Amino acid sequence: MDDRLFRDAMGKFATGVTVLLTENEGETHGMTANGFMSISLDPKLVLISIGHKAKFLEKVSQSRKYTVNILAEDQEQHSRHFAGRPGEAVEFETLAELPVLKGAIAQIACEVVSEHVEGDHTLFIGKVVDLRLEDKKPLLFFGGKYHQLNAVETVIS
Repeated sequence: MDDRLFRDAMGKFATGVTVLLTENEGETHGMTANGFMSISLDPKLVLISIGHKAKFLEKVSQSRKYTVNILAEDQEQHSRHFAGRPGEAVEFETLAELPVLKGAIAQIACEVVSEHVEGDHTLFIGKVVDLRLEDKKPLLFFGGKYHQLNAVETVIS
């Protein structure tokens, strides 16, 4: 099967957009990712998937901690920034002594409890140690483009 066909098929699954952050020796490192999911309520666990070519992989492997920042619809510039197209300065806050993005709709601080190499990615399972929420609409990604959520009114008769 052709790699492009596979990528196009995976792009048909609409996702939220996250920026993953970690800190090493006082320096913040991050990347944009949509390889994120919750995996357990008890204990509270989430999973991130990092490609082996990403510089961020080494940073998380060393720090053993990361944050997941679920972006709001007005944060597309943050997604682009951490995908390698730097723009304006980024404001960070802290949560559980880790960097998080100011204004994200969810900030989730995690400690790595296990990692698994699968294909050309490493999966990091993180125990959630703290989180913070804001009431905003999410930034979405579908078919290689950013989208915003629009509510559809349903009339039930």
